[in-house]
Amino acid sequence: MRPNQDSWITPKKLLLLFGIIFIAFNLRPAITSVGPLIGLIREDTGISNGAAGLLTTLPLLAFAALSPAAPAASRRFGKEAMIFAGLLLLSAGILLRATGFIPPVYAGTALAGGGIAICNVLLPGIVKERFPEHVGIMTGTYTTSMVLLAGAASGLSLPITNGFELKWNISLGTWGLLCLPALLFWVPQLRRNTGSTSSSENDGAGSVWRSKLAWQVTLFMGLQSFLFYCLITWLPEILQARGIEPSAAGWMLSVMQFIGFPLSFFIPVFAARLPNQKGIVAGISALYLIGFAGLFIHGSFLLLMASVLLFGLAQGAALSLSLTLLGLRAETASQASRLSGMAQSFGYLLAAAGPFTIGLLFDVFHSWTPALFIFLLITVMMLWAGAGAGRDRYIFS
Repeated sequence: MRPNQDSWITPKKLLLLFGIIFIAFNLRPAITSVGPLIGLIREDTGISNGAAGLLTTLPLLAFAALSPAAPAASRRFGKEAMIFAGLLLLSAGILLRATGFIPPVYAGTALAGGGIAICNVLLPGIVKERFPEHVGIMTGTYTTSMVLLAGAASGLSLPITNGFELKWNISLGTWGLLCLPALLFWVPQLRRNTGSTSSSENDGAGSVWRSKLAWQVTLFMGLQSFLFYCLITWLPEILQARGIEPSAAGWMLSVMQFIGFPLSFFIPVFAARLPNQKGIVAGISALYLIGFAGLFIHGSFLLLMASVLLFGLAQGAALSLSLTLLGLRAETASQASRLSGMAQSFGYLLAAAGPFTIGLLFDVFHSWTPALFIFLLITVMMLWAGAGAGRDRYIFS
């Protein structure tokens, strides 16, 4: 074992910690900054609603497409090098999008999604390898950093555009500035060689896709992502159908994103200390079920606000727990990266299908009630998958 390997924080690990935090800062603003500017983009370019919707769907499809390839590439070139490449890809995508011309905007959005996918998948493996005794607190730290900047980008995107009298493409491009400190902090990590010659990477385990436990972790990740992106997309419309003013519905969506901020940090810490995570899964599912039950009732602002708060708590806990399980259910950093690739590939494919499916249901039935029943069913399925994923086992044991 190398010197200071079992120390909690050394100067080298502190530098790594800052690198992880700044990478996490970059994992959502390229996506969440787009929504508030959709109206300006559509008005300036003349694209349709469907074409504008692709700007939020493309990154999710890129997640699904590239997530399985990231672990294999990391075994060839090393996790640290691939994360640096992911940051470069994200930077290039944001710069392309800042041109304001429609073909580069779509190409840049896809590239940015690909860069985020690489970092998304490989960070759990980095945490598992470099902080094996502190997976919970490290996962909580980078998840909280990710959630913080996701909410900030969503809330500040339009004020930045209006306040500085920027065009929408320049406003989107400003979020690329976050990539610079992340790249600088990550340069020292490139000295590590964690490519295919490492014996820990070639652990001899079978295909992660054949593990029942891996599928349960994957389904939990996918189903919680389905609920998150559906609510981010359609909750304001559902609230308006229940009698809430449009401005209030938008404000309530922002509250939902920020209320789960504390849980995004504390849940991984608690989860890593528990013998299993079934109780946390049950609590998350209960929050969702009670929240969706509240949406069936019209006219009560307090009840609807309570549902929104419950959704926020559930989302903060579910995302951070799903990321923590990637490390807890794997014995090695290699297994964590492979499980992460599988879970995030299938998970974001489900997430990409969610908003479209729910919108289609509303077009057919002209009511949000069928969608609410779908949400209840998804929550029950998430409870089942999470109960299996929360067992104290490894994916290949």
